[in-house]
Amino acid sequence: MVALEYPSEKKFQRFIGLEEADFIHPADRGTDYTIIEISMFEGRSEAAKRTLIDELFARVAAKAGIEPHSLEITITETPKVNWGIRGRNAADLALAYRVEV
Repeated sequence: MVALEYPSEKKFQRFIGLEEADFIHPADRGTDYTIIEISMFEGRSEAAKRTLIDELFARVAAKAGIEPHSLEITITETPKVNWGIRGRNAADLALAYRVEV
């Protein structure tokens, strides 16, 4: 995402589809109701996170046709020390990108 200055090769997604009978959504939203949950290292500025959320609302509406009213976005940040990556603690890794944007 442009807002986080994040390398394109570092983006990973997981999609969880539900059967219609298992899909519970608010009454004022339809079957396109979508939640985007983002897990990332702490360190991004409030401005970067606001820009990311605005960017997602716009892109999802333009590319998937899901209007912002039916989209919820949450960001969960944790310290690098709470992540294990490639057999190491993330706090001990040299990253090829900046987290503090």
